[in-house]
Amino acid sequence: MLNVAPPSGLSARLRGHPFDRICLRQRTGRTHEPDHQGSHRQTRFFYDTHEQLKAHLSDFIAAHNFARRLKTLRGLTPYEALCKLWTHDPDRFTLDPIHQMPGLNT
Repeated sequence: MLNVAPPSGLSARLRGHPFDRICLRQRTGRTHEPDHQGSHRQTRFFYDTHEQLKAHLSDFIAAHNFARRLKTLRGLTPYEALCKLWTHDPDRFTLDPIHQMPGLNT
């Protein structure tokens, strides 16, 4: 019997069924994100009433849309980005986004 090492290298990995190649790449490939050990914490909230859930969700959405500055929007909040776009090209909108801000519109 002949002792031959199993094929290795790039040509060996390219052989086989496409599903097997994808699985191999999933097992051996690097992720595109750095290792964030512990930085993706999940917080669970429990509510006694449906109204508490609605109030918390409303506060979260308001904080995201009107207070959180996003890198993808070049440091603007989503609301500021929409208002800026509306001032440059109002024909793209059916409603004035300035009227969508909660509170008094003065």
